[in-house]
This record gives sequence, C-alpha cells and structure tokens, in this order.
Amino acid sequence: MASSTEVPYFHTTMENVTDFEIYYDYELNGTEVTAVKEHPLSMSHIYLPMLYFIMFFAGFTGNLFVIIVIGNRHKKNARLVDTFVLNLAVADLVFVFTLPLWAIAAGQHDHWPFGALLCKISSYVITVNRFSNIFFLTCMSVDRYLAIVRLMDSHFLRSSKCIHLTCGVVWGSSLILGTPSLVYRKLNGESGSCIDDLESSFFQGMILLTVFLTFVLPVLIILLCYGSIMVKLEHHCVTAGNSRAEARCRHSLKIVFTIIIVFLVSWLPYNVLRTIQVIFKISNGKLNYDTYLVLASGLIISSCLAFLNSCLNPAIYLFLDRHFRRSAAAQCKSCMSKGDIQQINMSSNSTASNAISESQGSTGIRGQNISLTQKK
Repeated sequence: MASSTEVPYFHTTMENVTDFEIYYDYELNGTEVTAVKEHPLSMSHIYLPMLYFIMFFAGFTGNLFVIIVIGNRHKKNARLVDTFVLNLAVADLVFVFTLPLWAIAAGQHDHWPFGALLCKISSYVITVNRFSNIFFLTCMSVDRYLAIVRLMDSHFLRSSKCIHLTCGVVWGSSLILGTPSLVYRKLNGESGSCIDDLESSFFQGMILLTVFLTFVLPVLIILLCYGSIMVKLEHHCVTAGNSRAEARCRHSLKIVFTIIIVFLVSWLPYNVLRTIQVIFKISNGKLNYDTYLVLASGLIISSCLAFLNSCLNPAIYLFLDRHFRRSAAAQCKSCMSKGDIQQINMSSNSTASNAISESQGSTGIRGQNISLTQKK
C-alpha cells in the first residue's frame, strides 16, 4: 500500500527537465528552464487530511468491532474461516493507526515532522499490512473454495492446526517481505518528506515483485477460486430446483462479485500506475509535463483507494455474512441484558437498603417511644 507522501516524489525524468524530485511548473525559454513549485492536486493539504482521518475512525471502529465480536464468540459457534477474518481485522487495525501520521504530513504539504525513525516504521507497517491483508484475503478465498468445491478432500487443509500454521506463515512472510521498505525509506533532505529511495535498483525490483505478489498472483488465485465456486453454485441451483435454493445461490453470487469488484477497484489503479512509475525510472524514459501530472495525480488518488480497502474490509467480508450479523446481534443483546440486570440489581439493592433504613428508623422511633414512656 502506498503512503500519502510516496506519491509526490515521482522520480522520473521529464522531457527537457532532469532530476525532478518535486512538482514543477516549467516554461522553456530556449535552453533555460524556469521552475515554480506546484502540487498536482490543488487544495490537497486540506481534503487529504480530512479523508485520512475519516478512514482512520471508520477503520478503527469497524475492525475493532470485528475483533470483539469474533473474539467473544463461543467455540461451538466459531468457524475455521473466522481465524483468517480475525487476523485480517488485526492487520487492518494496526495499519489504520498510521493514518493520523500521514494526515498530519499531508496537511503540512507532505512535510514529515515525526523524524526518520517513525518514517521508516510507519512505512514498514503499511507494507506489512499490504502483504498480510492480501494474503489473508487469498487464504479466505481458498478456504471458501475448499469448503464448497472440495469439501470431502480438504479435511486436513481445513483443520484448525493447519489454518493456524497458515496464519503464522502469512505473518512471517509479510514481516520479511516488508523489510525493504524499512531499509529504503528515508526523509528527503530539502523538503523533509518521507519518500522511497527509487535510485536503488534492488528496491525497484522489489517494487515490481511486490506488485506481482500482492496483486497479479492473488487476483489469479481469487478468480480461479471464485470461478470454481460460481460453477458449483450454479450447478447446485439447477439440481436443487426450488426458488429458495436459487435465491440463496443468487445471494452468494452477488457477494462473490462484490468481493472481486471491490478488490480490483481498490488495487488495480495503484498497481498499474506504480508499475509505470518504476518502469520509466528503470528505462530512464522521458515524459511530457501533462503525462507527468496525470501519473502523479493518479498515484495520489489510487493510494487513497488502497487505504480505503482496509476500512471497507469489515463491511465487505463480514457484514455481508449473516452468521456474523447474528453473532453481533446476539452479543449486543447480551450486553444490553447484562446492563438491564445490573440496573435491576442496583434498583433491588437500593430498595432493600431503603427498606432496611426505614425498618431501622421505625425501630428507633419505637424505641424512643418506649424509653419516653418508661421515663414517665
């Protein structure tokens, strides 16, 4: 996933202009170049921070709610796929904690005020989330494929032990694959922005490898899994021969298409533009000014879409699940009933206390009357 300040430093040589590290509005006068600093998206220092903070609050509350619901679910009601869902929510929750940092930096015209260490760490967290997020989504797709298409042949692969081992492998590989962003992320000396070191050939190759591992390969696997699922569901609809089964199948197909479309919309623009950026850098290609601004602006917008994907995951992958909604509703009712019970207990305790006080008071009054009578 991209950072908000990764985009404004589009290290690509433009036609008649070399070594660009910031946006310029230039005018050619013979062989002279007059340059003025410019950002490709006007007023972005206002609406980008607002957008990042909105995504932070939405992602924080949504993923935290998912973790609470699944974490408090009884073992008898738990499903194996919930393990992937829980890990996905944890990865997204950790990621959204970096959004306020990027929001503040975007509000200061991409100046990073938090130092080099936080620049590296926050970028590393984003990259690890990018790998783990898509790997867990892919694992969920494979799990759905095994559960629907290969149910009889997948007892070991869908066992609790195997799924926990898979989650450990996903986290370990994500932490390792995210290491280059920890090494090749730096603060720009002049502007103080947190940017990638695109001069490194190794890092350029890692960017292309990341695009393949986090988009091309997962998309192929997801399309293969859900294509097989759709064929299975369509066959089931035909053989079932009743309207209720057909309605369930149509609903399942709708969820499948929603998952695929949202995934592609979120990640396709960024990965395409990022690949173009690196290819031009490797080949020392020349861009005219209009193309340059289009690519730079596109990277900013596509980065926001990539960020948004982590905020939408709770709604897309969980809230469309009736099983999850029932669990969430049951837990909400349980919390409300506990609150009512506490109020009843408090009320009964208060009533009992008042009764005791009144009893003690009346006893005291009777005692006073007796003593007064005795004194007489």
